[in-house]
Amino acid sequence: MKSPLITNKKILVAGGVGFLGTTLCKKLLAMNNEVIALDNLYTGRQDNVTLLQNYPGFSFINHDIIEPIDMSADLIFNLACPASPPHYQRDPIFTTKTSVLGSLNLLELARKNNARILQASTSEVYGDPEQHPQPENYRGSVNPIGIRACYDEGKRCAESLFFDYNRMHGVAIKVVRIFNTYGPHMDPQDGRVVSNFIMQALNNKPLTMYGTGAQTRSFCFVDDLVDGIIAMMASPQAFTGPVNLGNPTEFNLLELAQMIIELTGSTSNLVFLPLPQDDPQQRKPDISLAQEKLGWVPRVALREGLEKTIPYFARSLDTFSPTLRPSTSSGWAGGKHSYLGVEPSVPSLAKETQNKPIEHKEIQKNLSILSVHPDSSINSELKANLPCPAKPRRSRVEGSNERAQQDE
Repeated sequence: MKSPLITNKKILVAGGVGFLGTTLCKKLLAMNNEVIALDNLYTGRQDNVTLLQNYPGFSFINHDIIEPIDMSADLIFNLACPASPPHYQRDPIFTTKTSVLGSLNLLELARKNNARILQASTSEVYGDPEQHPQPENYRGSVNPIGIRACYDEGKRCAESLFFDYNRMHGVAIKVVRIFNTYGPHMDPQDGRVVSNFIMQALNNKPLTMYGTGAQTRSFCFVDDLVDGIIAMMASPQAFTGPVNLGNPTEFNLLELAQMIIELTGSTSNLVFLPLPQDDPQQRKPDISLAQEKLGWVPRVALREGLEKTIPYFARSLDTFSPTLRPSTSSGWAGGKHSYLGVEPSVPSLAKETQNKPIEHKEIQKNLSILSVHPDSSINSELKANLPCPAKPRRSRVEGSNERAQQDE
């Protein structure tokens, strides 16, 4: 869908130079708005500030939303919070403060300015779901004292604050729950599964697979996701949400690894490690409400989105030489790298898995296994699916951010 028009507004985007914020700011600036990005650069990137400063109407304020701010705005988007597990678990108290105190400060700002405000919530409010797919009326299965609780419960509390400000003070609110998203402007070292796999594949390093790889996710390309956010902000005031935004096409992580290895032409294999605490086994949005109320559906299939994303990550490398499969539509070329249409060394399992999911065992047999962690439960399931016995041994993977956590 095309984004509905929001024009000639003064817009504050908290978290405006992070992954989602950068794409959102670009789209809003293209609609002839004045856009102020508010960011403390905890996970936002200076490179994104530099990029956005090329656009007329853009300004940047280095500020932490934990502290109050006084300014004028017509619309406020709250995207400010570290979203990948290595980032939000680095300082869990700070993460909770960002969600709770930050929301309070921005809600007060919206109240003062009579501004409409949108909260970027998360599929993590559903926890490790017992209902699949997850509709908005599902209340979730969250561990309130686990290592992920700072993010999960912080976002749940933020939603509560938004609806209380709406009920008590009449603040015009919008709440979206964002599922796994990927695309350009991601931090290559943010520790999320798509960025981990792409960077590891481009460097011909082992892809770190936590658990067996049978756990599923639904991956939404960033342009689609941001179109949904804008559509929600532009929707009638009476529709507050929450509303799920994500791609409902489900993949297991072995399928994702296979596709990335194929598209990069990488020689990477897999290393299996134990699943982190409270990591969800399934994640898939029910987007029927977004379709009904916003006319929104994602358009970009996973393969197409990865073809648009991989060159962005490749340009972040100092040196890069693997040959990559080109897009069927336009080919890849850009920056200091060019990409040749050479068949990858990993056998292709399907031209597109968008409509025909690949069986878990079939992918296992087509991917090279580097090692299996000696955890007995992982070991037994993997051995049952491998074409030949794998010798269990530990494999050290350097870099704390290479934990392939599977979050939005």
